[in-house]
Amino acid sequence: MLIAAGCSSDSGSGDSGSGSGGDKAAGAGATVSASASAAPTVQAAAYKSLPESCGVLSSKTLKSLVPKASKSGKKGTSEAGTRGSCSWSSLDNNGVKGSQFRWLNVSLLRFESDSSRGTGEAQAQKYYEQQIQDAQSVAGAKNAKSQAVSGTGDAATLVRYDLKKKEGAFKQQTVVTRVENVVVTVDYNGAGLAGDKAPSSDTLAKLAERAAKETVTAVSAANGEGAASPAPSDSASGSKAPSKSAAPSKSATESASKSASPSKSAAKTS
Repeated sequence: MLIAAGCSSDSGSGDSGSGSGGDKAAGAGATVSASASAAPTVQAAAYKSLPESCGVLSSKTLKSLVPKASKSGKKGTSEAGTRGSCSWSSLDNNGVKGSQFRWLNVSLLRFESDSSRGTGEAQAQKYYEQQIQDAQSVAGAKNAKSQAVSGTGDAATLVRYDLKKKEGAFKQQTVVTRVENVVVTVDYNGAGLAGDKAPSSDTLAKLAERAAKETVTAVSAANGEGAASPAPSDSASGSKAPSKSAAPSKSATESASKSASPSKSAAKTS
């Protein structure tokens, strides 16, 4: 009787253990499933590509801003579909009467939506605000002014100031624009050298705004909106689905911020 009871007890214990293991496995599976379904999702970025940076402006616009510059421009830091920049330098030498110098730089940075960093638009807005702060905090800047620019992208700001250098007095104009998940920064400055008179800040500002608006149009066109772009797209991201690999990493974003920052690029011109 004691042996039978012992066997019965062992059998019951085995069944109970088996049941407990099954419950744990089922619970673990449910947890994984719940965790997967609860994973955060973000809205896909509106723009998936960028235009060729040195082709965003028409020949007519370049003629107005940098009349003596090569229309092809000088391509800067670039990564297909993510970032790009191009600059033009113009020197109109009038001999003993002096010279007129103009420098233009256009940079573009696109942000992809990411579950850890947020939507591409939110990231772009943050970078847009940082670019404005950089332009407003240039060392040695005088007579600094900032104003909103209407009719250009989703948000646009013009920062203008005077900067004294050994070559002469430079009139700097920086227009920072956000359109969807892309930030466009236009740096444009001019100076009268060797005794020539300084250019009008108002005239330079209007030209910089024109360049910004035209660049925004090119960005929209590269993503299937609006009029045709002045140049073919420089993006390799032709697929409709957003690519996680195309999203700027934290280090890439910081690098782009340094290279595209108006406070850094504009200060180097001469």
